[in-house]
Amino acid sequence: MENLHDIIGRTRTLTFDCYGTLIDWETGLRETFKTVLDEADNLRLGQAFDAYLEEEAAVEQEPYQTYRRVVAAAVRRVGERLCLPVSEKQAAVVADSVGRWRPFPDTNAALREFKKRFRLGVLSNVDRDLFAHTARQLDVELDFVVTAQDVCSYKPTHPHFERFLEMSERGAARGGWLHVAQSQYHDGVPATQLGIPFVWINRRKEKRRHDVRPVAEFPDLASFVDEAIDSWNNE
Repeated sequence: MENLHDIIGRTRTLTFDCYGTLIDWETGLRETFKTVLDEADNLRLGQAFDAYLEEEAAVEQEPYQTYRRVVAAAVRRVGERLCLPVSEKQAAVVADSVGRWRPFPDTNAALREFKKRFRLGVLSNVDRDLFAHTARQLDVELDFVVTAQDVCSYKPTHPHFERFLEMSERGAARGGWLHVAQSQYHDGVPATQLGIPFVWINRRKEKRRHDVRPVAEFPDLASFVDEAIDSWNNE
């Protein structure tokens, strides 16, 4: 397998997953659950996030609907699993909160550094209007964004990546491509299937899946930046 330094040397475009990689969606979601699931005890609040991961993935495999609807449906299913009443209004509150979730502490410094060398893009399972709120919290202007709403599909299916390839052929995203993401399920699997170089930002300290082959693994974006700078300095 080609080493990371060689890949960085020929890369012209970095794409990122957003929520979980750039944005601390786990903290954002847990904090929102505390407000919305106000009848939950600490045990069920602790279970809500992991239950949500499963339910969201299940809803995304169904016929396409907007991410707002995906979130709302997943939250209602979490309520059913944990025997907690969740109204449509409460579920909508969780969906509306997405654009207010905050970047990780290392996100903006990393993006500023990467912007000096690369074109930057985001491939995200989200609606355009929600991402517009998120983008205001990022310190750099992205060169392009592909959302689930644009392709009427959710990762780990391939349309986000295929759309990027179409953009590349039209000159919107030139040169070598390196994808950066936290989720093995949403990003690592399709990147591996498509032969796209993939850097795993393992923020949750997970075990590597057998069907995912990242070219490198880092605990956070700051560590990836340090490695990239070291590579540039040795060119």
